[in-house]
Amino acid sequence: MKAMALQRYGTEDSLREVDLPEPKVAPGEVLIGVRAAGVNPVDWKLAAGGLDPVMEAGFPLVPGWDVAGVVEAVGFDTPEYRVGDEVYGYIRKDWAQNGSYAERVAASARLLAPKPASLDWARAAGVPLAGLTALQAIRRVGVGEGDTVLVHAAAGGVGSFAVQIARALGARVIGTASERNHDFLRSLGAEPVVYGEGLVRGVRALAPAGVDAVLDFVGGGAAEQSLPLTGGAERVASVADAEVERFGGHYVWVRPSTDDLVELGGMAEAGVLSVHVEHELPLSEAARAWRLSKEGRTRGKIVLTV
Repeated sequence: MKAMALQRYGTEDSLREVDLPEPKVAPGEVLIGVRAAGVNPVDWKLAAGGLDPVMEAGFPLVPGWDVAGVVEAVGFDTPEYRVGDEVYGYIRKDWAQNGSYAERVAASARLLAPKPASLDWARAAGVPLAGLTALQAIRRVGVGEGDTVLVHAAAGGVGSFAVQIARALGARVIGTASERNHDFLRSLGAEPVVYGEGLVRGVRALAPAGVDAVLDFVGGGAAEQSLPLTGGAERVASVADAEVERFGGHYVWVRPSTDDLVELGGMAEAGVLSVHVEHELPLSEAARAWRLSKEGRTRGKIVLTV
């Protein structure tokens, strides 16, 4: 099968199209014919060796933890799926090697859920990692009806999902983004503010009493900068800055969850969760996708199609 892979840790310039053997399908797994693979910053950070201190990696390394596709084979004792089922998932394993930047990938049934019928392949592949991250961060800080929530990097992949999920829960959302993305945030139901030195002043102009919770999806000290706006660090979460724990906040690392994927799929089917795909590229252009991701200016998601 065709796949995009690295022979050693490196950058997007190290990605090559290669021929690899068909994946083996273990008990409890299915073989997925990949239709689309979501691109996330963790993909190129992993490829550069950024997770080497905490995660084993094998080579050739095929990146990609987001997938949407069709079940082509079923392993022993996997009653959840049949050949022909359409699935999507966040297929992170305990080690990195056999990812979704490929024509086929094997994945455990516990990492998958039925693909929402209302989403095409590209949009379905854009949901898992970013959607799960947003949902789990929101749960960590207890966002609910009547809360006012500050979302950093609200126009990005994770942030745009967090805005919509928080709104669906009955919260008011203030989101940071560059001015070019303010209309996009308004379309999602958020009140935009610019990030930077005037952040606290800008948020207080909208919410004089401050906010109930902060969700940081950008890092760079944004969570700590937001502390004066909150009643306490226990309702501050970051997925980009582990230092948040130093002042009592939560550092969130997304976990695979079939139940959460089903919940996100239900929100998509109900029309309260949309997926904005900014760039849809063929698998062979994975290097270009990484360059776009590294620029940090993508609105919504980047997806590779197979």
